[in-house]
Amino acid sequence: MTLYLGVALITAAVLIFILQPVVKGLHASLEREDDELTETEARKRVALLSLRDVEYDFLAGKLDEEDYRSLKSELTAEALAALEADEAARSDKGQPMDVGIEAEIARIRATLREGLACGECGFSNDQGSRFCSSCGRSIADQTVG
Repeated sequence: MTLYLGVALITAAVLIFILQPVVKGLHASLEREDDELTETEARKRVALLSLRDVEYDFLAGKLDEEDYRSLKSELTAEALAALEADEAARSDKGQPMDVGIEAEIARIRATLREGLACGECGFSNDQGSRFCSSCGRSIADQTVG
């Protein structure tokens, strides 16, 4: 009798554990987060980290030169393939990889032209700002050089 009671309690505990996210209304997002790695980014990261680890192992004396050269050539080829795949995946989105960088450069140049860059700390302030959002100094009193 106590055996059945024990099995029932364990079964109830497992069911509660499994159903807890459903009862609380928790769900997994189907959208990719900005800080989440894509498959090609993860592959690139693993290949580069493996290459770094082989370098460390060789310098620490854990690998002889023959094994080091063999592993290094294999991992270098894998890292290059991963880098090319990541670059191709980024350019498949319809924009070159440099679009974000170019947009940031254009924003900084516009800020400098409009005199909204803080002369004290260099922070790029928004249009219409009278004070620096970073250090609090008056933008109107400063001359940008």
